[in-house]
Amino acid sequence: MSEISESIQAKCLAFGDRIIKLNDYLLKEAANAKPTYKIVKGKRVYEKAVPVYLQSVSALCNQLLRSGTSIGANNAEATNAVSKTDYRAKSFIALKEARESLYWIDLLHRNNYIDDKQYNSIYADCEELVKILVTRCKRINEEIEKK
Repeated sequence: MSEISESIQAKCLAFGDRIIKLNDYLLKEAANAKPTYKIVKGKRVYEKAVPVYLQSVSALCNQLLRSGTSIGANNAEATNAVSKTDYRAKSFIALKEARESLYWIDLLHRNNYIDDKQYNSIYADCEELVKILVTRCKRINEEIEKK
């Protein structure tokens, strides 16, 4: 693996670590939020169903967890590709996953699951990965066009 590939993979791994920690944090926060209950015959009865707020944050977190960790997995596959075509395909998938991650981060922020500081930090990390992967994909396309 080249130095550049190792550097990109290190960034992918660091971002994946952040996504996993954010997922754990958000799910813990949601689970510790005020539980829902109803009053039945004058007694407080806790709902057995997963509260709606936990369902929402869980769904968003799951999507971000999948796309955010997939960036590094596809980058690793690209660096070990069996052909230029395979390298190109995996690089573009990594880019698509990074862009999808930006979307889920935006949704978490828009719905107040993450604050401005958390948003700006993790969004900037993901945006950096997008820029790196865009540069790589452009370079790959230029190489293919030359042939």
